Amino acid sequence: MTDTHEIAEVLARVRQRGPLVHCMTNIVVAGFTANVLLALDASPAMVENTRESAQFAAIADGLLVNLGTLTSERAEAMRAAAGSAHDAGTPWVLDPVAVGGLDYRTGLAKELLEAGPHIIRGNASEVISLAGGAGAGRGVDSSDGPEAAAPAAESLVSRPVGAVAVSGPIDYVTDGTQRVRVHNGDPVMTRVTGVGCALGAVVAACAAVVESPLTAAVAGTAIMTIAAEHAASTSAGPGSFAVHLIDALSLLEPSDIEKELRL
Repeated sequence: MTDTHEIAEVLARVRQRGPLVHCMTNIVVAGFTANVLLALDASPAMVENTRESAQFAAIADGLLVNLGTLTSERAEAMRAAAGSAHDAGTPWVLDPVAVGGLDYRTGLAKELLEAGPHIIRGNASEVISLAGGAGAGRGVDSSDGPEAAAPAAESLVSRPVGAVAVSGPIDYVTDGTQRVRVHNGDPVMTRVTGVGCALGAVVAACAAVVESPLTAAVAGTAIMTIAAEHAASTSAGPGSFAVHLIDALSLLEPSDIEKELRL
């Protein structure tokens, strides 16, 4: 069973090893995502063209595929990178942004499932839609709660997926056998663009240093939500929160996770 000491140790490993994370993410959040990873002593790289994405996915320590701002070329690069990661054994994270609301990205996400993502991280509506249900989402916003997505999350794990992390007021993570609820976080996280997308990159960094997809998904969630609590306590609003979150991630210690993680 996942415990706080085990989760805290993942942060220590990320800081020690500095995993190289290949981020195929959306244009709105690329810089913020890179800074989040740098604050954790990981190494971000944004390689998204069709000529290099497959090659880089094979040599990176982890891969994030985020469907936020799709183009035809980017979609082709994502297919190549996901397939290459699968073949090379590179752990990769699928963030199915706005899946269910738009047909093209929904079809692409379901196609990418065949490459066996190590972890899926999304909101409840995205996860429900990815599993074939009717999620009540609007773009990147979810109208479903994490618990409503629990059956969908478990059905996705029955495919070649290691774990599913559903973000919400209480985050829900499952590998189909164990079910973990993370009670940390702050509402201001939803008022800054890129926090959820950057979380996918943090999960990919954790997946690069620990074998268990469940542990990696819980650790990434814990790192971001506990840092968010620290940042919110010193922020005047969403603008200062975004800056303070980078600082909080940089200062976060494994001992903070062990003491403050609420499962």
